[in-house]
Amino acid sequence: MLIAKVVGSAVATIKDEHLVGTKLLVVREANINGEVTGKPYVAVDTVNAGGGDLVLTAAGSSARQTGITKDRPVDAVIMAVLDSLEVGGEFTYRKS
Repeated sequence: MLIAKVVGSAVATIKDEHLVGTKLLVVREANINGEVTGKPYVAVDTVNAGGGDLVLTAAGSSARQTGITKDRPVDAVIMAVLDSLEVGGEFTYRKS
C-alpha cells in the first residue's frame, strides 16, 4: 500500500467496457505528513475520495482485489481515505 494525495480527476469518455462507471482520480504519492512527493498517476476510486484527501492506494495485481476492480484492467486503486496517521507514537497527519 502507498500513501497518496488526491490532486485531480481524469475523465475518459472512450474506455474499456469494464471501466464504464468507475471514477478515476489523479493521485501523487505522499509522505507521512501528507506532503506530495511522487509523480502523478491515475487510480480507480472505490471509496468516494475527493480532492485533497490523503488516501491509501494499491498497485499492480493487488489493485484488482476489490469488489469494484475484480477482473478489470486496473493498475492502481484507491481503497481507503485516511483520517489520521500515527508514526512512532506521534500523529503526523489528521484530516481537518
